[in-house]
Amino acid sequence: MAVQIPNKSKVELGVVPTHLKFVGALVPDESGKLPRTRSGQLKVVSGMAAVCKSSPVKIDNTQITLFPGTDSKDLQEMMKGMKALKLKVHLIMMVGGANPLNPKDEDAVVDMLNSGLAVAKKFKVKHVSSTSFEEWLAGKKLKGKAFDNAVKQVVKVHARCYRESDLANSSIEAWHMEFLRGVEFQNFTNAAKAANVVKTINQRIRNKFFKVMVDAAHCGDSDLSIPENEAVIKDLAKRDALGIFHASAKTTRGCLSTDDGWIGALMAAYAETGKFKHVFVELFHHEDPALEPLRELVDGHGVDTLDGRSYNKAVVDGLVDVTRRLNNFVARGILS
Repeated sequence: MAVQIPNKSKVELGVVPTHLKFVGALVPDESGKLPRTRSGQLKVVSGMAAVCKSSPVKIDNTQITLFPGTDSKDLQEMMKGMKALKLKVHLIMMVGGANPLNPKDEDAVVDMLNSGLAVAKKFKVKHVSSTSFEEWLAGKKLKGKAFDNAVKQVVKVHARCYRESDLANSSIEAWHMEFLRGVEFQNFTNAAKAANVVKTINQRIRNKFFKVMVDAAHCGDSDLSIPENEAVIKDLAKRDALGIFHASAKTTRGCLSTDDGWIGALMAAYAETGKFKHVFVELFHHEDPALEPLRELVDGHGVDTLDGRSYNKAVVDGLVDVTRRLNNFVARGILS
């Protein structure tokens, strides 16, 4: 579809194609091969091609999950396919089977992250992300000295990756760290806790390289109110540590119409900082086998929010909604 709704802002628009499902589209098999369609095309590429074809707004970026051990030829093909769609690729480095909070797992975590960073450097990726505060759906809640020690360990791991991967002299411009909701994480479950870690890492490496990725869904499901999240966003911007914004609906992680005001409020907070650079629309498939444990643990997660549409159409509706918001920030003089 030809572009019908121009993005009048300088904020780049993107899609995290989790609506295609982790299992069956994004997660490689035991040999590292990525899932393909019957015609042989990588499913993540064909899925993004479908979104681009049907979207009335121009998509600038896609943010792809990168799992350790993914086949190098498949990665090459994926990058080539996204380039053909005129999409810049951001990578989300996945860490599993090791806990960033545990000193005994430090080498394993660093190795996984460094392998992802090597891929990013190979393909001249400018922005990487990770949820490497702690292990997904694992661990226990820490308090007092134990929590302070956990913060020190997370800082140590990421500062070590920064040095060992020589990120100061690479194509990578920023590393965006994403906190998750309670249940998914046990400790780093709100923007303020994530901000403290990122600010400390940047102090350690003496570079404003690490950023906090703010996902409206995780903010909405955290223990901080909208005004409290707005204050964290403002402070991060002052410290040049404000990262990518995810427009995603709290709890359901489905259609953006199921959000209860968080996306609009936090996008406005971003816009007011003058440092709003990237926004990604992110929907999860309500039947993704990979997310079954989360559906069992979180009431309201995994509800079918399509209202008769396809996931492709729901994502496109999200892109239109976000673009209209950006354009109206411009109209009101909030964004240039």
